Amino acid sequence: MPHSQSRYLAEGPRVGIRHFTYGDAAEFTARARESKDLHHPWLFPPLTDAAYAAYAGRLIEDPTKAGFLVCAKDDGAVAGFININNIVEGGFQCGVLGYGAFAHAARRGLMREGLDLVIGYAFGPLRLHRLEINVQPGNAASIALARGAGFRLEGFSPNMIFIDGAWRDHERWAITAELRASG
Repeated sequence: MPHSQSRYLAEGPRVGIRHFTYGDAAEFTARARESKDLHHPWLFPPLTDAAYAAYAGRLIEDPTKAGFLVCAKDDGAVAGFININNIVEGGFQCGVLGYGAFAHAARRGLMREGLDLVIGYAFGPLRLHRLEINVQPGNAASIALARGAGFRLEGFSPNMIFIDGAWRDHERWAITAELRASG
């Protein structure tokens, strides 16, 4: 039987991760519109094709970013997204994660599995050493996802990121290649 090439960069039992494409606009924006209540006040993914094109363009074309769609393997539906932003190479080898689940896939463990795949990809093919996550203290679901993936709390930054019209406090979580290997 011939071997077929997977459409995913990495696969787990229930999800695969792949890069964003411009062709994902319709599904992504529909899922984002369906998930507005889940995301507010933490996250504001693009809701229109034009906004998606600008957003995806940065992830596709900017070498300091890498965007991943978390897709259910049973039907290929986009369950969420995980982006590595501010990738710095050289002696730092670090990136900052941002992520969001879509409502239809929330609380099913799909993002946890997808995050594990992205971490493996970041520490493998991307050759990063450290990943960081900045989370608003009240975002219990995001903190649980970071903690469950082996990230450790490293600190607190007041007025760190401008979100929804105000500077918001954030907890800083991080994982290194060594911490993941020992975990």
